[in-house]
Amino acid sequence: MSLYKRPLSAGTAVILSAVAIAVLVFGVSTLRADANAVAALPAPLPVSAIEARYDGEARIEEFYPGLVSARRQSALGFERGGRIDAIGVDVGDRVMAGQVLARLDTRALDAQIAAADAQTAETAAQTALAAETEDRQGQLLERGHISQQRYDEVRTSTRAARARQNAAAAQADALRVQRDLSVVTAPFDGVVTARHADEGAIAQPGQPLLEIVEADALEIRVGLPQRIAAGLQPGASHRFMIDGAPVDAVFRSSTGVVDRQTRTVTALFDLPANASAAAGQVVRLAVATPIGTDGFWVPTSALAEGRRGLWSVYVLTPESGDAYTLQSRSVETVRVEAGRVFVRGAVEDGDLLLAAGIQRITPGQRVTPALTEARAQ
Repeated sequence: MSLYKRPLSAGTAVILSAVAIAVLVFGVSTLRADANAVAALPAPLPVSAIEARYDGEARIEEFYPGLVSARRQSALGFERGGRIDAIGVDVGDRVMAGQVLARLDTRALDAQIAAADAQTAETAAQTALAAETEDRQGQLLERGHISQQRYDEVRTSTRAARARQNAAAAQADALRVQRDLSVVTAPFDGVVTARHADEGAIAQPGQPLLEIVEADALEIRVGLPQRIAAGLQPGASHRFMIDGAPVDAVFRSSTGVVDRQTRTVTALFDLPANASAAAGQVVRLAVATPIGTDGFWVPTSALAEGRRGLWSVYVLTPESGDAYTLQSRSVETVRVEAGRVFVRGAVEDGDLLLAAGIQRITPGQRVTPALTEARAQ
């Protein structure tokens, strides 16, 4: 039996050619569509990223307010009343210890002192005469010309005269003390901060006339929790913030007693003489305290508000090449500082996080890190 090929009919050949052309056209169209789809993908969005670095020994600075005050301050006045004769200082004047600040009119007191001195002199003369009489009477007693009773009376008179002399002298001294108290002097170096009267006014005993503070010896009083105050070491230096500038002060002591109202312990710090601070200024003590848990710092701009009051961050998940995909991860805020937050959550150490621009992105979006920061500052 012989085999032979039958030639295809003209119709069949045309059909086969049409099918081949259709397949070829379909393949080319498919390739073009795939190429167009790839070209239609948007370019990754450049974003700022930060690397998550877990820190189990992280510390945070807590600030406690304090008040700068002078170590010594006094309200000065006269111990006795009288008319003010002179005031030699005004508010803002610097004074030295022992400097005369004010005087009372002492003319009447000077007259009383003169009278007391005269009386002292008179009683001194009477005492001298009584002493001479006692000597003579003693000689007569030895010769038997007077009785012992008479001599005892003379000796008693001498003692009485000496007592009157001492009393007159004491009175004169008391008046001189009153004159000394008619002068107000500075008890220490300082600055006059208040003046409550002028010359000619009648000063009452104990009435404040001038107020001075020791300007060159300042201290800071801070109310601290008992656990923090107990950990302070005398002589240790601590950083304070005064009008935004750091100033170091040395811890001196604490009361060790918890105030019933504020529930704090008062701690005292000495400021250096060259510190740019003034009495009455409010300062803040910076105390570094451990957070006590593992976590990492992120800038506040990296946090997105999630559901039910939770917070989340966006993790950059590698995709292909330099492209990353954003994935939302829930985190828990542990501590908050100005500009940054200490968080913990479903983030691995070393993951790249979106640092800013949350309002410009959506979950699943393709991005590329244009700027990578080492850690939140």
